Amino acid sequence: MTTPVSGPGQFSQRTDKAVSNANNTLPNAQYGENADYQDLKSAAPMATSGQIASNFNSLFGNPSANVVGLNADSNMPNVPVTDGAALGAGQGTSALSSTQASQSNMVLQSYLPALEFIANQPGSSDAARNLVRQLKSQL
Repeated sequence: MTTPVSGPGQFSQRTDKAVSNANNTLPNAQYGENADYQDLKSAAPMATSGQIASNFNSLFGNPSANVVGLNADSNMPNVPVTDGAALGAGQGTSALSSTQASQSNMVLQSYLPALEFIANQPGSSDAARNLVRQLKSQL
């Protein structure tokens, strides 16, 4: 069975219906296979509407609700704009969470010499060397 080819312009027709009609039953099904196939199809019905999501705002809320306008008053009037920057008024880069040393980073840093020793041994695995490289790039 071949799918008809759609013509141009006013002669065009949908060609995907032949495929969906072909999936209604199994060709050359063994005894009981078609009944099992129909049970599986009815267990997970296909969506009837073509919409992927009903509405972005109903799923995630309105993303523009928390946007502060350009001429609006500040929500943090006593915090300078340069807070978290390397130069200017404010706390500097120490206020950023990514620059603060965590407890787990300090523990990993103490294990790093032993892990480097293991990774530098003849016959060590690529995974060991990659682990050391990854740790060095993050510490």
